[in-house]
Amino acid sequence: MAKGRNASKKTAFKQRFGAHMSVAGGLENGFAEAKRVGCDCLQIFVKNQKQWNAKPLTDDVIKRYKNAEAECGIEPVVAHSSYLINLGSPKSEQFEKSVNALVDELGRCEALGVSGLVLHPGAHMGEGVDAGIKRISRGIDQAHKRTRGFATRILLESTAGQGTAIGHQISELGAILESINAPDRVGICLDTCHLFAAGYDLRDEGEYDKMVGELKKHVGLKRIECIHTNDSKGDCGSHLDRHEHIGKGKIGLKGFRNLLNDSRLAQAMRILETPKGTDGRNADYDKVNLGKLRRLVH
Repeated sequence: MAKGRNASKKTAFKQRFGAHMSVAGGLENGFAEAKRVGCDCLQIFVKNQKQWNAKPLTDDVIKRYKNAEAECGIEPVVAHSSYLINLGSPKSEQFEKSVNALVDELGRCEALGVSGLVLHPGAHMGEGVDAGIKRISRGIDQAHKRTRGFATRILLESTAGQGTAIGHQISELGAILESINAPDRVGICLDTCHLFAAGYDLRDEGEYDKMVGELKKHVGLKRIECIHTNDSKGDCGSHLDRHEHIGKGKIGLKGFRNLLNDSRLAQAMRILETPKGTDGRNADYDKVNLGKLRRLVH
């Protein structure tokens, strides 16, 4: 049995469940959407995730966001960084654009009071894992140097291992942490679909415990601040990054039960990134998936 399976009510109460919500029409709108589906916490984009540049945040935008946050009471809030950022790129132009984009997004998060910025570590594009890790570490160091005093933390996300992406092995995340100058400014965001696709079988209690052991050894459990709770369309070890509704994919309810009743990871906010829409009964998928997760907590 995974340690912490008999988690106390206090530990269970501390768990916070949320989802990535749209901010269409204004950053503040994410809170109304989060409240509508029953979120305790929230993930948003602070700019268009498919574009390098965006207009600076105005004082009015920041004020409306903070007013909505205070009124709604949903916290913490994390942001997901642009999909264009690749700190592992051997191409100097892309690397520099990635560092600049990371600095820009950290600045937006800091202005809004967003606690963490989830970042895909990057892809080495054929240059090798070691070279990619060195570049990622250098990029993070450069971003940190330009954002001294910021409270917003970078949260390195585990990956599924597609292509040359770095971070599908927990040891790779640990190697990045060991290589940067300010590891105290960096946390970890796990993704259950990515972990499963990378070969970590969350369904098997023994394999699950081995994975937690790796996390403890390489990154430290206290660094895990966010967990994207997504089922997987692909099989374990498939390296397929395709999210599915909770209990409808290959991980299944057993895998999530192992995670949600493990007191060692209870401090990490749980964020859905599952498909949007409504089911056959016209129930919002986010509400359905959040309900499933909460019912799995003993």
